Amino acid sequence: PDLIIETGIAHGGSLVLSASILALLDYCDAVDAGTVIDPNKPKRKVVGVDIDIRSHNRKALKKHPMRNRMELIEGSSTEAQIISQVHFLSKGFKNIMVFLDSNHTHDHVYAELEAYAPLVSPGSYCIVFDTVIDDLPSELSSDRLWGPSNSPKSALHKYLKTNPDFSIDKDIQDKILITVAPDGYLLKK
Repeated sequence: PDLIIETGIAHGGSLVLSASILALLDYCDAVDAGTVIDPNKPKRKVVGVDIDIRSHNRKALKKHPMRNRMELIEGSSTEAQIISQVHFLSKGFKNIMVFLDSNHTHDHVYAELEAYAPLVSPGSYCIVFDTVIDDLPSELSSDRLWGPSNSPKSALHKYLKTNPDFSIDKDIQDKILITVAPDGYLLKK
């Protein structure tokens, strides 16, 4: 990918990991082409959306060596203004991947799928995290807004019924054996 969109960044660890992997891809491209990388103008970026980016997290991410690869957006990932901002930032990127990992209720994840899955490039993925919630005993989520049948997995199965351009790629989950995202690797055809 040349752009990764992540909803639900928490402390920013996965955002930094994604930015680091994108930096390695830029480096490999530069070596192959015999060119030099301008660290102030990275080719690949990651956009992170979270309803609450705590000031100490924002400060740490702004100081991080990958800061030029990370765009932070604070607000609800399902709010029209935030969706528009992400769509605007995605213009000009060719290969887009999406990670959904914020509020895990069915309605919220379904709204995120409607908003961001269309940005995924053919041959790339929309990864819906924490679909395992649907497979766990309900008492494990009794203090949460989500649980079995009100989860990322229930949302993605509903989404797939009307969006045949995506399919579940079980090969990934079968290779890694243990995942928090069973059925959550959605490949765009």
